[in-house]
Amino acid sequence: MAKIVLFNKPYGVLSQFTPEGRWRGLRDFIPLSGVYVAGRLDADSEGLLLLTNDGRLQAKIAEPRYKLQKTYWAQVEGVPDALALQRLQDGVRLREFTTQAAQVRRIDAPPDLWPRDPPIRYRAAIPTSWLEIVISEGKNRQVRRMCAAVGYPVLRLLRAAIGQASLAGLAPGEWREETGGIEFLRGKKT
Repeated sequence: MAKIVLFNKPYGVLSQFTPEGRWRGLRDFIPLSGVYVAGRLDADSEGLLLLTNDGRLQAKIAEPRYKLQKTYWAQVEGVPDALALQRLQDGVRLREFTTQAAQVRRIDAPPDLWPRDPPIRYRAAIPTSWLEIVISEGKNRQVRRMCAAVGYPVLRLLRAAIGQASLAGLAPGEWREETGGIEFLRGKKT
């Protein structure tokens, strides 16, 4: 049975076991061997990172063709209007590709959200707001680039869920192990 590790990756941690420069690595948090990252998060993003010991499952989690939805919470500068939300939903033209359609909605600040260290920049004259963005692709810095393209730069980005796996019950830096394969992530019984 495939092993799946759910990890709440803090800000400033790389999606690899080895630290690099000023960034910490996963080995500072996860004392397991034989598990590998399935889909990455940038060092300046937080939230759910999955690791597995199963190479086929790793590909199914990371590859867009398997359509495993990823849910992000983005704190953006400003308050996106209906046109900006529609553009995000329809797909945004970026330099080298157009994003697929996304599910996007404004949300309240996520409940029980931990403070980020270091905190985001604060500007008294510019409000911030939160978006929930659900995509099934996941190209390099895609959510950040999508939001910037419609005029609302991301200040803080968290991945809240991958399929049915979520951050629920995991504080930053905490992890837990699950068993199952893609069925676990799709919320199906094995």
